[in-house]
Amino acid sequence: MNVRVKNTRGKIVKTVSLSDDVFGAPMNQTLVHQVVVGQLSNKRHGTANTKTRSQVAGGGAKPRPQKGTGSARAGSIRSPLWKGGGVIFGPKPRSYRHKTTKRARRTALVSVLSDKARENKLIIVETLDLELGKTKEMAKVIHSLIPNGSVLLVADGADEKVLRAARNIPQVKMLPAALLNTLDVLNAGSIIMTLQSARTADDIWGTTNQNRLASRGAPTEVSPL
Repeated sequence: MNVRVKNTRGKIVKTVSLSDDVFGAPMNQTLVHQVVVGQLSNKRHGTANTKTRSQVAGGGAKPRPQKGTGSARAGSIRSPLWKGGGVIFGPKPRSYRHKTTKRARRTALVSVLSDKARENKLIIVETLDLELGKTKEMAKVIHSLIPNGSVLLVADGADEKVLRAARNIPQVKMLPAALLNTLDVLNAGSIIMTLQSARTADDIWGTTNQNRLASRGAPTEVSPL
C-alpha cells in the first residue's frame, strides 16, 4: 500500500510503498480481543494475599464463657465472623499467566496497525530532527502532526535528544518498532512512526520474513507481547 510521508511541520513530502501484510491487513476483532485479554492477564502480579483464621495473630483464649451471657457461642476472636478475624475464601497468591501463540500475537498486531492506517491515525514522518533538543520544540512537532489525543511515538533512527525531549510530554508514549504490541497500539489515539520504524516493522512482521524465519526454524518474533 502507498503511504504519505510527512515532515516535522506536517507537510507531505513524498509517498512510499509499505507491505499490505503489515499495514493493509483486515481487522480481526475476535483475535485482537483474545490477545489483549492475554496481555492484561500477564501484567497481573497475582500477589494479593489474605490470612485465614489460623494465620491471624492472637485469639488463643476463649473470649467469653460458653453459657450464661445470652450471646452467641464464640471460641476465638479471630473467627471470620469477628472484626479483625480471618478471611473466608480470600485471594491467595496465584499466577494469571495467559499463553498466546506467536502467530496470534502477530496477526492481532498487524490488524490494529492496519486499522490505524485506514483511519488515518498512523502518521509516517521522514525524520525526526530537533535543533535544540528541547521538550517544547518536540511538543510543537507532535502538535503539528497530531493536534490532540494520546500519541504512540515509534522513533527508530531518531537522535537521542529527540527521545529525551519527548519523554516528559503528557500522553506521549515511546516504543521501538521491535517492541510494538497490540495493547499499546490500541490504547494510543494516534501513532507517529519514522520511516525507518515503518521499514523495520515491515521487515519483522511481514509475511515474507515470517515464512523465511519459519523455514529456518528460527523464532518468528522478537517482540515480547
